[in-house]
Amino acid sequence: MRPEPGPAVRLRAVVGGRGEFDAFYLAWYGRITAQVYAYLGDRGDAEDVTQEAFVRAWQRWGDVSAYEDPVSWVRRVAWNLATSRLRRITTAAKVMRRQPPPGVVPGMNPDHVLLVAALRKLPERQRRVIVMHHIADVPVADIAHELGVPTGTVAAWLHRGRAKLAEDLGPRWEVPS
Repeated sequence: MRPEPGPAVRLRAVVGGRGEFDAFYLAWYGRITAQVYAYLGDRGDAEDVTQEAFVRAWQRWGDVSAYEDPVSWVRRVAWNLATSRLRRITTAAKVMRRQPPPGVVPGMNPDHVLLVAALRKLPERQRRVIVMHHIADVPVADIAHELGVPTGTVAAWLHRGRAKLAEDLGPRWEVPS
């Protein structure tokens, strides 16, 4: 009984026919991915690198398929891409180690949460002018110019918005005029 031919022999049998790249990909993708995975230690990165190597082979399939060993070409490209990825990761890690640790970000203030909820209830124009005027410190005249409306309109929107906020937030909140 003759042993079954290996993947390289099976590949050569299909290389001349339709779907030769598909057969090549199916025969070798898993094996090359496993090798790169062992090298990188991250399955997702290994899959990305191997897929990129096969994309490059597909783009040059006319030349690559004529090589004596197209698998070696794809494997070499995958290894080069993996090595480049490791270098980038190493460089990024070195840069990150030189950075000071991030500061502590305080949690959300309950008053802030209440204010945002009350602002969401306002009509869009009132909410916009309230935020621009009271949070971003934009003067009424500048808001009017930016929105293309008279200053009296902006003043009216501010007045109505502040009144609604005072109503929603209760007496402990004093909304400045």
